[in-house]
Amino acid sequence: MTEHTTARKILITGTAGFIGFHLAKLLLAEGFEVHGYDGITDYYDVTLKQRRHAMLQQNPNFAATEGMLEDAEKFDAVADAFQPDVIVHLAAQAGVRYSLENPRAYLDSNVIGTFTVMEAARRLKVQHLLMASTSSVYGANDVMPFVETEKADLPLTIYAATKKANEGMGHAYAHLWDLPTTMFRFFTVYGPWGRPDLALYKFVDAILDDRPIDIYNNGEMYRDFTYVDDLVRGIRLLMDAVPQQPDSKEDIPAWDSLSHAAPFRVVNIGNSDKVRLLDFVDAIEDCLGKKAIRNYMPMQMGDVPATWADATLLKELTGYQPQTDFRDGIAQFVDWFRDYYRK
Repeated sequence: MTEHTTARKILITGTAGFIGFHLAKLLLAEGFEVHGYDGITDYYDVTLKQRRHAMLQQNPNFAATEGMLEDAEKFDAVADAFQPDVIVHLAAQAGVRYSLENPRAYLDSNVIGTFTVMEAARRLKVQHLLMASTSSVYGANDVMPFVETEKADLPLTIYAATKKANEGMGHAYAHLWDLPTTMFRFFTVYGPWGRPDLALYKFVDAILDDRPIDIYNNGEMYRDFTYVDDLVRGIRLLMDAVPQQPDSKEDIPAWDSLSHAAPFRVVNIGNSDKVRLLDFVDAIEDCLGKKAIRNYMPMQMGDVPATWADATLLKELTGYQPQTDFRDGIAQFVDWFRDYYRK
């Protein structure tokens, strides 16, 4: 029900992004040939994205194309020329809160863009298509930790709904075209080179500048904070865990999300430990040696009070489980932030 790849050429969408950058760096260090595809949109600081790409381009095994996924003709030309063994699709319009302001951007990028990637994977008959989903698809689920085999049919934001749509699209293509597909659900990723719209980045930046930080639900929020190096290690190992359609339902272990109708699987990648937001803020203060000016706020629309991953399936498939303590991860981020911004 799972086999290994012999992949050497990896096409990654979103290589100028936070997670795509770290994954490309890891794969290049292991000797893979990587082609990146990224729209370099101005959702956040374009300079940060350009710096990430510039670092990757120091490796002769990396090349990149700037383009939007909605431009199918351009993406197809890149994919056809590169002939990847594996495609890892990370590019997306990210951000739960921004989806309240500009929902159409999520449909364009996350639905139409993902369709472009799936069509290329089908046409090129890649060994494995891996695509990013999110813990946000669990939505109104309140039984924790979240397990991949539970239904996730109650998304609370357009962002989550587009990612859930991607999972459905991915399953359909896996079934129709025998296209081995793995969807991974990320849980609150953080670390060096992180996005400016993420909580850790905003908190550190504000505290150092003596600006207040907004703490939603009066701090009674819990998140499964996952360090970015752990996350991309999980993706790297899942590349080799290629799903195969089983002969019957009875062949699927109870802990496996493998479809009985397609070579398709959904996998959580999380730290398997929910951390209280106030404890996270305390750790940032300790690391900076400076107290935050705290602005306690009510719960924000579309937000959930807690996320918590069951990462049993990831460990069963790869032997690996993320385990970086959030205090250590915060320290790594702060070191990078101070160095990058000279603060």
